[in-house]
Amino acid sequence: MNTPIYIIEETKLRRNLSLIAEVAAKADIEVILAFKAFALWKTFPIFREYINSTTASSLSEARLAFEEFKAPAHTYSPAYTEEEFPEIVKCSSHITFNSLLQYERFHEQASSVSIGLRVNPEYSEVGTLLYNPCAPGTRFGITADKLPEQLPADVDGFHCHCHCESGADVFQRSLVHIEEKFAKWFPQLKWINFGGGHLMTRKDYDVELLVKLMQDFKKRYPWLKIILEPGSAFAWQTGPLVSHVVDIVEDKGIKTAILDVSFTCHMPDCLEMPYMPEVRGAEIVEMEKATEPMTYRLGGNSCLSGDFMGSWHFDHELNIGEEIIFEDMIHYTTVKTCTFNGISHPAIGMLHANGELEILRRFGYEDYRNRMD
Repeated sequence: MNTPIYIIEETKLRRNLSLIAEVAAKADIEVILAFKAFALWKTFPIFREYINSTTASSLSEARLAFEEFKAPAHTYSPAYTEEEFPEIVKCSSHITFNSLLQYERFHEQASSVSIGLRVNPEYSEVGTLLYNPCAPGTRFGITADKLPEQLPADVDGFHCHCHCESGADVFQRSLVHIEEKFAKWFPQLKWINFGGGHLMTRKDYDVELLVKLMQDFKKRYPWLKIILEPGSAFAWQTGPLVSHVVDIVEDKGIKTAILDVSFTCHMPDCLEMPYMPEVRGAEIVEMEKATEPMTYRLGGNSCLSGDFMGSWHFDHELNIGEEIIFEDMIHYTTVKTCTFNGISHPAIGMLHANGELEILRRFGYEDYRNRMD
């Protein structure tokens, strides 16, 4: 098709879900979907074949869990508001508070759900500060020195998140710090949530190590229910973003292929992190090679001057209308797109196992207009 489109491949999605379900069964833990990385609700019937719950960080996500996933959410937010909190409680089975002050303000309204506190182990191997939840000065979680010896009677669990697309070896090292800091409170708890960032569907991830870590933890603390809430792991390498070349411009010997998608609108991590995506049939090259033949900077179609990434070397000269395919563009993209500049969203489609491409959603003017209401 001629329009840009995110394509979710059902076979690859089910492969990930099967692995995650197998890990949960072997390790005797619960693995739930974090909406912050993937929230395409038309795929939820497939997810419900493998998992039972999701995690939310806002009222809208909590409603999505309750109304579309058909199960109350495990909800954590850095800050709840008085206006939204009663509705969040109605849509949640678990509510985690980011601070003791938030707990004091809202816990009485949450008596119908299981209450948790987010804790900060002050250890994380996430190298990019933008994504490091335990960086100095973090706004996330309570450090051990601020917790009372006796937790409030209605606190059932701890939530601890300190990973980002990490391996099981990183979790192994993190777990040492988590236990050193917080194990003395474990006898007072019913559950512990080790958060997201456990990229168990990545090819080089040591799944057996993760299972052993959880089995051994369970032997040490058999009364604790263990929860993991990865986001990327569910949608990891489940499909591309397909775009097209609409123009080719040149300045100072640098050729830019302008596409019908935008990095700032449709792939914001490419500019925020920055994250360098894989482009099918192309090789990323150093900037000093930007003027070489068959090498192109890839430019978005917004008016932001910095809406480009590059440079990529192809094995041929690009042509107007040619497809440019960005691999692995389902997680943390479809949930972060915006309507800046009125740029149209790519369509969203699912490639079923039988080869049929089902269009789940197209976007147009009304989607942009309604955002401005």
